[in-house]
Amino acid sequence: LCSLLSLPDLQSLGMCPPITFFRALRFHTASLQIHSTVFGVAAATGHTVVLVDQTEDILAKSRRGIEESLRRMAKKKFAENPKAGAEFVEKTLGSISTSTDAAAVVHSTDLVVEAIVENLAVKNDLFKRLDKFAAEHTIFASNTSSLQITSIANATTRQDRFAGLHFFNPVPMMKLVEVIKIPMTSQKTFESLVDFSKALGKHPVSCKDTPGFIVNRLLVPYLMEAIRLHERGDASKEDIDVAMKLGAGYPMGPFELLDYVGLDTTKFIVDGWHELDVKDPMFQPSPALNKLVAEKKFGKKSGEGFYKYK
Repeated sequence: LCSLLSLPDLQSLGMCPPITFFRALRFHTASLQIHSTVFGVAAATGHTVVLVDQTEDILAKSRRGIEESLRRMAKKKFAENPKAGAEFVEKTLGSISTSTDAAAVVHSTDLVVEAIVENLAVKNDLFKRLDKFAAEHTIFASNTSSLQITSIANATTRQDRFAGLHFFNPVPMMKLVEVIKIPMTSQKTFESLVDFSKALGKHPVSCKDTPGFIVNRLLVPYLMEAIRLHERGDASKEDIDVAMKLGAGYPMGPFELLDYVGLDTTKFIVDGWHELDVKDPMFQPSPALNKLVAEKKFGKKSGEGFYKYK
């Protein structure tokens, strides 16, 4: 990562300060999968990673999740050489350390990627504290998928070194990363994050700080319209899914995708957008979605959503 942030003094010493990831327990299952595998991918591409969380138990669980993801990756990558695969996993895990003390580790990092609970006040509190201890050159990035990056960056004194870095699940397979540039983000910061994304083997795309960025801004209204189509009785959820797979070539139908992403996650995003613009018809709440979430039927992770899972 040093080369991305132009730290010649550290490069000459062969040293590379770590990437620090902050993750909280209060996450939807799909989000946990994303954030744990982001750490693994970063470590697997030669970056030193410090994973920060609230307790040692949570960190141990995250590390186990990362190890499982790495073993799946190694099984495919080193199918003909299991020994090399085992060495790859061991080496990658050796690049990951953990901590529950954010202030103690952030001072030596080049890049902080935050992936905590989708709550603006909580994010602002974290970044405000980190801002006091981080080095002058350290870049802050949020992996939020539903909150405005500008509103988070404003909690710090480094708006020029702040941006969004949005990954997609499953991270080892999904090549896309959305790099969100707010008006205050410097070109140097933006280019550093683009380079970092490429170093992870990803394809970065740029977007302004608009609700949902690119993918979710197009995807979520599509999912919500599928629910409304079903709510009106125009078509069954099964036929809607089949129609979009066979007619549009999508790998999953909208209801299958909703259950995979998590109905609570979708509701959270839609509710947030609705607060920003209560008149926008695309952001209107869905009675069917609200009912399922109230019944704790979140999709695959809970065993039932629009469909039932054994």
